[in-house]
Amino acid sequence: MDPRARPYVAAAVHAYGTAVLAPEQDAGHGDAGPAARVGRRLLRQVFGVRDEADAPRALADLAESPDDEDLQAVLRVRIRKALAADGELAGRIRAILDEAPAAGAVSVTASGERSIAAHTISGVASTGDGAEITR
Repeated sequence: MDPRARPYVAAAVHAYGTAVLAPEQDAGHGDAGPAARVGRRLLRQVFGVRDEADAPRALADLAESPDDEDLQAVLRVRIRKALAADGELAGRIRAILDEAPAAGAVSVTASGERSIAAHTISGVASTGDGAEITR
């Protein structure tokens, strides 16, 4: 498996669990970030779109313990074997990775009156009229 895929796959499993392969579950996972959405695309290419109950064992196990490095390795091997067996699939995966935003990249957008856009806010942020901030 292309090492660039690792953070995307991990983000997808964290965000979606075994529902990562389910048909159009995005509405229930609106908080899934761009990395998770790319990972979902990658996993759907490899394993196909399918119901949660039909998730491959390696993916289901990892969804139960997403930080388990051994289970991550099992899924990586499963993906690597699938890519080695199908050159066309490997090409589609490379194309997704080539167009994907850098994993871990932060995108911050503010929209609307008095909106605040920040990667991190470590203090008070007020957009109200006449706000009094005391310590």
